[in-house]
Amino acid sequence: MRILLMGLGWLFVALGILGAFLPLLPTTPFLLLAVACFTRSSPRLEAWLLNHPRFGPPLRNWREHGAISRRAKVAAVGLMAASYAIFVASTAPPLWRALLVLAILLCSSLFIVTRPDAS
Repeated sequence: MRILLMGLGWLFVALGILGAFLPLLPTTPFLLLAVACFTRSSPRLEAWLLNHPRFGPPLRNWREHGAISRRAKVAAVGLMAASYAIFVASTAPPLWRALLVLAILLCSSLFIVTRPDAS
């Protein structure tokens, strides 16, 4: 099980790093999954991620306080709104699908904006 979790942790790190460069792929959720996997498989790799100069602060804020920075909140909600606009404009979905996607994005946005602000 330890080897499987470590492998998954590295996969999530790779996806998180890709997300730092690709605008539609999120970074932090993948790194949170990587930390969770490393917590159960390698304390050394967990510490490496949590102390990373670029990725460590948001991971520690989430772990310790459930907090998200205001900048990250604005970016996440803004990108969700833009993605929804592109979805509706480019696919002309039936009303039920447009409303379903809107409901999912609104719930996700509500979750994000109700988290405490990271200091």
